[in-house]
Amino acid sequence: MNTKRHCLALDLKNDPDLIEAYKKYHAPGNVWPEITKSIKDAGIVDMEIYLTENRLFMMMEVDETFDPEKKARMDAANPKVQEWEDLMMTFQQALPWAPEGRKWVTMERIFKL
Repeated sequence: MNTKRHCLALDLKNDPDLIEAYKKYHAPGNVWPEITKSIKDAGIVDMEIYLTENRLFMMMEVDETFDPEKKARMDAANPKVQEWEDLMMTFQQALPWAPEGRKWVTMERIFKL
């Protein structure tokens, strides 16, 4: 299978209690099964999220079926994903340079070994 990597960033609200709660929602077994299904159904074969202070870094490995616009449409039509996204907005804040209506911002790769 041929995969492609996408790297994105997002900030959490700078509140230690909110950050701990966010981490608990993302601990093994805590992400709602409808969310992991929607991720896989979109062609995302692997995903990792890293945290430093209140900055999140997400890496996604996607297959050839992945299309960000299609994923956005799928998410908009899925009430459980919308419920999860509303809940996550309790913890998240867009980066100042994020385009209107977007939370996660695509990162530019500037080095590869």
